[in-house]
Amino acid sequence: MNIRKAKPDDAPVILQLITELAIYEKAEDKVLCSAQDIHDSLFSDKAKASALLVDLDGQVVAYAIYFYNYSTWLGRAGIYLEDLYVQEAFRKRGIATALLKHIANIALQENCGRFEWAVLDWNKPAIDFYESLGAKAQDEWTIYRLSGEDLRDFAQN
Repeated sequence: MNIRKAKPDDAPVILQLITELAIYEKAEDKVLCSAQDIHDSLFSDKAKASALLVDLDGQVVAYAIYFYNYSTWLGRAGIYLEDLYVQEAFRKRGIATALLKHIANIALQENCGRFEWAVLDWNKPAIDFYESLGAKAQDEWTIYRLSGEDLRDFAQN
C-alpha cells in the first residue's frame, strides 16, 4: 500500500472514486463536477483542498480529500476531511485507517488543533469505524448549507 499526494493527471480517477462514493451514499445525481473541475480545484494555484490516493498493486483503490479550516476557540487551523473512500473490494485491509493516520500526522506537523469530518447518520459501518478509532460525534452542532440557487439568491438579493 502506497499513500501519495494526487497529481494533476489523477483527476479522472479521483472523479471515478467520487462517483463510486456518491453511489454508495445514494446520491449519484449530486455529482455535478467534471474531471476538469477536479483538476482545476485541486491542482491550480488557487486550490483550497488536497487529495491523497492509495495505490495497491499498481491500482488506485482509495482517496481522501481534505482542506484546512480554522477554530477561533483554539486560535489554530484544523483539518476537515471532505471525503474518504475505499473501493469495496479493498475494504477491511487497514486502508482507511492508514489514510486517516496519514492526515492526522499532517495535522500534527502543521500544528492543527483538530481533525474533523462529517458522516451520514445512516452510515452505521462508518460511524462504528470512526468510534473504534476514538473519534467523538459532535451531536450538539447542526450543519447548515447554502448552495446552488439558494446561495445565488441569498448573495445577490
